[in-house]
Amino acid sequence: MKKYLSSDPAATDEQLLAEFHDSGNLRALADLYTRHSEMVYYVCYRYFKERERSKDAVMQIFEELIIKVDKQEIKDFPKWLYVVTKNHCLMALRRNKHNFVVPVDDFVEFSANLHQEDNAHEKEERLSLLEDCVQRLPEKQKVTVDLFFLQEKCYKEVAEISGYSLKEVKSFIQNGKRNLKICMERHVE
Repeated sequence: MKKYLSSDPAATDEQLLAEFHDSGNLRALADLYTRHSEMVYYVCYRYFKERERSKDAVMQIFEELIIKVDKQEIKDFPKWLYVVTKNHCLMALRRNKHNFVVPVDDFVEFSANLHQEDNAHEKEERLSLLEDCVQRLPEKQKVTVDLFFLQEKCYKEVAEISGYSLKEVKSFIQNGKRNLKICMERHVE
């Protein structure tokens, strides 16, 4: 009988991820996720400011992972999971507020310590600034940036949904990202 790595506490993130990919062993993914679930909870709590909603999000994100892990190449699981978690929270907030939000970490560097609450106020200010900058983007850039970064669509899907050519989509996303960085830098200085 095969001994699964998920039962080995010394197994690395990469080994557990490979086991899930190779065998479909959901226990390997669960063990991997459990290692990082505290980080997921704290990220959710920073966005939602509610314990129960954050706990629910931790479970919802695990359900998302079962599908997303097979669709993307993951080189650094904790960093990838952080982005997935952040985007989950932003999409949930967006659904509730009907506001256009783009993941701010794609455009602004933050410290790597995810458990500090000291940066929460600064991050909220930058999120507000980013929302304002997004509203200033030309419509084509705004639409493609939303589909690509928030809705996590690939270039081809963005082209199909928006009706723009693949070349136009890549250009709009690149220009939109550059324009957001410029706008953010102007207001931060």
